[in-house]
Amino acid sequence: MHEVDKDSFQSDVLESGGYVVVDFFGDGCVPCEALLPDVVALAEKYQGKAVFVKFNTSKARRLAISQKVLGLPTVGIYKDGAKLDEVTKEAATKENIEAMLLKHVSA
Repeated sequence: MHEVDKDSFQSDVLESGGYVVVDFFGDGCVPCEALLPDVVALAEKYQGKAVFVKFNTSKARRLAISQKVLGLPTVGIYKDGAKLDEVTKEAATKENIEAMLLKHVSA
C-alpha cells in the first residue's frame, strides 16, 4: 500500500483504470493509526481486485476538502475518477470497509 500526495492523487486515484480504495488519514489521528492494520489486511485480501493507497490530509487539506473528506478516518472507494462510496469516523471499521468493498467489487 503506497502513499499518494496532492501531486499523484490525480493520476493514481482519479485516472486509474480500476477500483482504488483511499485511506484518508491525518498526522496525529489515533483512530486512523488504529485502523491502518485492518486496511492493510483488506488490501492483501483484495489484491488484484482493488488498489489500496493512503493519503495524508494534513499535507493537502484543500484536496481533502475537494473530495468531501471532512472527518477522519475516512476510507473511500473510487472507480474511473468518481467516488462511489465511503465510510467515515466511527463507521470506519474493518467490517464496514469490507461491506463497502463487496457492494462494488466482487470478492
